[in-house]
Amino acid sequence: MSELLLSSDVLFTLGLTLRTSAIAVVLHLTLGSAIAFYLARPGCRMRWLADTLVTLPLIFPPIATGFLLLLLLGRFSPIGHQLSEMLGLHLVFSETGIVLAAFVAGLPLMVKPLQSALSSQRLAELKAASATLGVGPGMTLIRITLPLVKGPLLVGTMLALGRSLGEVGITLMLGGNITGRTNTLSLEIYNAVFNSDYQRAMLLCAVLAVISLTLFTGVRRFGGATL
Repeated sequence: MSELLLSSDVLFTLGLTLRTSAIAVVLHLTLGSAIAFYLARPGCRMRWLADTLVTLPLIFPPIATGFLLLLLLGRFSPIGHQLSEMLGLHLVFSETGIVLAAFVAGLPLMVKPLQSALSSQRLAELKAASATLGVGPGMTLIRITLPLVKGPLLVGTMLALGRSLGEVGITLMLGGNITGRTNTLSLEIYNAVFNSDYQRAMLLCAVLAVISLTLFTGVRRFGGATL
């Protein structure tokens, strides 16, 4: 069992999964938080459209979401062609595509808890009181907003990470499941089952189970720190 876990192909799969998930977490914390702040603002323009696009991966089948992204960002699409020609960036069948799949899959679970916390009545009252006392927006953000939403922020990050680790449909479409190049941990479980290598599948499932239980413990720990 240990020999299988330490084999070069399994180590590659684990390394690829952890690397792309780490990048996705950074994107969730930055872009995801920015989107949540935007959606929590009262009266923001085009809020319905942004909210719909963020929520779509949560309610739309992942394989269909991946197909739409493939059509939108593929090498022969207008956007994909421009990215390739101007920036040399290939989003499909590459590690970049896997990162994008992980980011898109986990985005709703990152944005929604934080958006809900930022829209709470309690936070609105405290921000209004802070403004009445003459405290600037920057200091209010640091001293009031961030401390009160750190629980949902951490929970959202862990939920998004868990969703990213288990993503198959979008990753399959954007990454292509290319052995030794884009086969993530979840896809490798699929490959092992398809090839009737159940020992390999069980081992990789055990690895994912350990990670998932760790994330679940974190959610239970920080879930009580919500507003």
